Amino acid sequence: MSSRPRVLVTGADGQVGRALLSQFGNTSELIACNRQTLDLSNADQIRGKIRDTRPDIILNAGAYTAVDRAETERDLAMSINGQAPGLLAEEAKRTGALLIHYSTDYVFDGSKNGPWIEDDRTNPLSVYGASKLAGEEAIRSVGGRYLIFRTSWVYAAEGKNFLLTMLRLGRERDSLNVVDDQVGAPTTSAELARATHEIATGIPTGSFGSDSDWAGTYHMTCAGSVSWCGFARAIFEVAPRLLDGKKPSVNPIKTSEYPTPARRPLNSLLSNEKLAARFGVRLAGWQSALDEVLISIAGKQKT
Repeated sequence: MSSRPRVLVTGADGQVGRALLSQFGNTSELIACNRQTLDLSNADQIRGKIRDTRPDIILNAGAYTAVDRAETERDLAMSINGQAPGLLAEEAKRTGALLIHYSTDYVFDGSKNGPWIEDDRTNPLSVYGASKLAGEEAIRSVGGRYLIFRTSWVYAAEGKNFLLTMLRLGRERDSLNVVDDQVGAPTTSAELARATHEIATGIPTGSFGSDSDWAGTYHMTCAGSVSWCGFARAIFEVAPRLLDGKKPSVNPIKTSEYPTPARRPLNSLLSNEKLAARFGVRLAGWQSALDEVLISIAGKQKT
């Protein structure tokens, strides 16, 4: 691999994709692919794009992420989340490229007491979770030089996410009801990209051993844990400037009081110990990562 590897990023317009482009931009030759330039539901397009560009690294940040809509669009979700990763793995293995793929806490059913580890039994509750698990299994069946990073509750300063929804609703309302019995680790796309870059740049130097030493599935989330309700309260506590001086009250409710088409796991907390042990990488705590994103949003509003 050259000193400036050719890096192909799928889902380049998404939260994780944009963060990856920013993180890898100074060290890599980037090939940014969005839905218009690479349709992940089209097998021929996937094969053609990889064979035409011959990337050294494939960062698969593209995904079908409409969790509730997936319940009625199973075939599309399975095509993008379940089948496309396997095709990317096949093309990566054919050329010796490194494939990095992002998966989700939704592969678990949330029934465990304590953080989930990589070898725990998967049992997705939703079509979305099942489609992401299918993608993992497709990659593992192909093998090669791959990393699967399971993450959770991803958000950024732009896009569609819980943080931006809370800021919008916080300006409009004096009180909100937020689920308090689902627990996880809010994770910023910037922290995901930073950790991914550190690992991806260390692999060619042999810092982590041979391919067989590091290839596999890992959990990658910000440190700590909180409920959605606690996350909302933290947002409102530190973001009064973004809410025109308002500080809405947040009322805890149960998941059963906020029914959705897709079931969510109650415990989404993922252990990052395997990631730290293999790569020496840890993500920031969710509170400090939140502060960084809010600072970024405040800065954009000033300009």
